[in-house]
Amino acid sequence: MSKVEFVKSHLIGKLKEHIETSSTIYILTSFVMKSGVEVIKEPLKQAAERGADIKICAGDYLYVTQPEALRALLAIHPNIEIRLWKSNGVSFHPKAYLFENTNDGYFIIGSSNLSRSALTSGIEWNIGLHKCVEENVFAKVMSEFLTLFYAEQTVQVNEETVKDYEKHYADYHQRHPNLVRQWTTSEEMELMLPATPKAAVDMMYESKPSYGSIQPRFAQVEALAQLEATYTEGYDRAMVVMATGLGKTYLAAFFARNFHRVLFIAHREEILHQAKRSFAQVLSDKTFGIYDGKVKEGQADVVFASIFTLSMKKHLEIFAQDAFDLIVVDEFHHAAAKSYERVLAYFQPQFLLGITATPDRNDYKDVYALCDGNVAYRIDFIEAVQRGWLAPFRYYGVYDDTDYTKIAWRGNRYDEEQLLQAQLRTEMAENILRAWEKHKQTKTLVFCSSIRQADFLANYFNEQGYRTVSLHSKQVHITRTEAIALLEKGELDAIFTVDLFNEGVDIPSVDTLLFVRPTESLTVFTQQVGRGLRLHPAKQYCVIIDLIGNYRNADVKLSLFDTKRGETNKKREKLLPTVPEQCDIVLDVRVIDLLEEMRRKRQPRREKLLHDYQELKQELGRRPTYLELHLHGRSEAKEYRDEFKSYVGFLYWAEELSEREKEVFLKYEAWLIEVERTTMTKSYKMVVLQAMLNRGPSRWHLPITPNEAAPFFHQYLTEKEYRKRIDFSDGETKRLWKYDEQKVAKLIAKMPMTKWSGSSNGLISFENNVFSLNFSIAPADEATLYQWTQEICEYRLHVYFERRSGGK
Repeated sequence: MSKVEFVKSHLIGKLKEHIETSSTIYILTSFVMKSGVEVIKEPLKQAAERGADIKICAGDYLYVTQPEALRALLAIHPNIEIRLWKSNGVSFHPKAYLFENTNDGYFIIGSSNLSRSALTSGIEWNIGLHKCVEENVFAKVMSEFLTLFYAEQTVQVNEETVKDYEKHYADYHQRHPNLVRQWTTSEEMELMLPATPKAAVDMMYESKPSYGSIQPRFAQVEALAQLEATYTEGYDRAMVVMATGLGKTYLAAFFARNFHRVLFIAHREEILHQAKRSFAQVLSDKTFGIYDGKVKEGQADVVFASIFTLSMKKHLEIFAQDAFDLIVVDEFHHAAAKSYERVLAYFQPQFLLGITATPDRNDYKDVYALCDGNVAYRIDFIEAVQRGWLAPFRYYGVYDDTDYTKIAWRGNRYDEEQLLQAQLRTEMAENILRAWEKHKQTKTLVFCSSIRQADFLANYFNEQGYRTVSLHSKQVHITRTEAIALLEKGELDAIFTVDLFNEGVDIPSVDTLLFVRPTESLTVFTQQVGRGLRLHPAKQYCVIIDLIGNYRNADVKLSLFDTKRGETNKKREKLLPTVPEQCDIVLDVRVIDLLEEMRRKRQPRREKLLHDYQELKQELGRRPTYLELHLHGRSEAKEYRDEFKSYVGFLYWAEELSEREKEVFLKYEAWLIEVERTTMTKSYKMVVLQAMLNRGPSRWHLPITPNEAAPFFHQYLTEKEYRKRIDFSDGETKRLWKYDEQKVAKLIAKMPMTKWSGSSNGLISFENNVFSLNFSIAPADEATLYQWTQEICEYRLHVYFERRSGGK
């Protein structure tokens, strides 16, 4: 059999051959046509049914991909993962078919998209190559596919995201009617525009710490003590939240001294290599290995694994389920959450440690749930600055006269082309330069929106006599390592970058940050601010220069610097936050006026809640549960309750309920509000309600006695250490760790049954030792009301223990 093949037509035969024998099937295509799905769906379905790992990524460039083609892909099999690349006007032309099994691999790269003509009778040029010919190239291609598949520019394809895509598709083709006729007829329009090759991004490793022997320091001392106490108390998982710059990776290494074999999981190669260096300085008696798309060093004592590689079935099952005593999960890459779930469901470690640097990211809540609500230690960057563990800052808010209300918002970011039209102006570059000259120190990182903006501003600064470079994925003239070295030596004044320094790489000597992009994500902004706060002998404080215009989040971003954040002042929110000593915030007068005006005209609360709900619904492909809204939604779930009295009340207002559901809601609204709003000094009310719900949709609302509720009540509060510690360990309840039905029943009768009946406005009674609902439920309404009550109960229990454990 030839190891390299040239395929000019009828590619489908070659694809079927490898689909039938492969355990891993990855497809990357510029566009998908329904005709192409019809050709390939049966072999893909059979592969999915036998358990193959199938991932398909298509692009939306110029809206060639047909909505009906995406729906056809979805219909093949639920285990096939499908994502859509949001090109935002940037050309997207890859065509690749990747296959791997136990013994070999094969990939086809060429001109064939997923259309009938391209796979059958069309004239196409494709090269097929066996893994054994170029193993390094094969590994690189697989790794690049997974990086692209889980990139922030991709969205999961589901019915909700297809609906959204369909609207944009129809709008685009209404404006370009000739194109839609041509594509629909031929189904093979290839838009072969030249694309700039992506430069290889070199690794940047954290330099060896300047302090002497490697010992815990600053926050690491406190966090390590809390972690080790948690482990000693018998917990099997916990999380630590530590601001960027405090050494969360070193903390994990110090904690790892308690274990023999360790698995460290992250989503970026830079983080893996940096973590390996950190661990090696702490654990001198261990061996260390990388396990990613290129290297497979799985026999080491401490393995640093890429989640994208490890989540593949053939790699995961190489390891025994009990192969590792400690698993450390670094920051979640949100789109890859399912990959983490797959890996963590497989392994059975003695202890699971989740570490994260940005407590405001949605992923924090995901890690929290994985760690059973046990937050061993938490410190954000403001508290670290207060305690002298991070550098003080001086923040300068500079006025940006761009009118962002005229720039289209594309789901989670501004339209790139429209934004560039506003940004690539000489007068704006001049404004940025003057602000920088006024406030800068010696070494500057500049955070830009796009590659074109970074190049434009770097060129402009250089024309004014400064020494700068733009550093991004398409830069081929200088590597990241070289640029950082020049900046540290003082041979560069600034580096203009696009997201390369959000996480995984630190330059402690940086003393100036310049933000020339709208703050689309508060999480990313927090990560980027952290790049300048690391302590360094030559740095007294960090200067933060931030362009502020009327963009989204402009009026709330300053709260990130507030030492009193979270303390609600309902009378009047302060414009200027209370910053730590030695820090300062200075705003242009026009910035102050702008922020005051934005507060007066702030998007109505209900509209924002609806927008955030719809965004999550698209991500999930269905209506989110109440707990999912809390775990993954941009707005806090309690905001929905505060505004609409209940989550179901919001769904009613938002026209998200069917006509039948609306009838049920209006009949039982008082009950739903009661379950939502009843006070909980302990978890007991919801635990009893959960005991009732466990009886099923047709029996959940029937009366219950304390003795009937006792077995579940006791099991629930003692099966998890954090529940027992929080709600079942005072003087009275600690004696009940050993089950005694009568004593537990007596506790339940006293609290919550008696107390809840007295505060329920007549909806609940507790008489003659029987706890009852004082309203009837029609049989036709039982299932719906059961589901809603279950969702509220599940949400309230989770939030209660999250809050009491010190979580967000």
